[in-house]
Amino acid sequence: MSKYLNMNELFKALNDETRREILNNLKRQDMSAGDIAELFNISKPSISHHLDILKKADLVRSEKKGQFVVYSLNTTIMDDLLQWILTFK
Repeated sequence: MSKYLNMNELFKALNDETRREILNNLKRQDMSAGDIAELFNISKPSISHHLDILKKADLVRSEKKGQFVVYSLNTTIMDDLLQWILTFK
């Protein structure tokens, strides 16, 4: 298990349906916060809050591209989590 894997932050992030749906959408393609917000019936500040939690758990990465911030899925953390879970098999 990676020394950077923070289980509390990771499980907190995964414990919310909206955040899991954001991750599912990011599996398909990188997206800006505005693009992500358009997929949900919640406010942009709420989406930003969810993205902050996902970033804190290292599940997503962000990159400034012009005037937009583009979010992408960080699969490395999922690999680390899966490896940790498999140790219990």
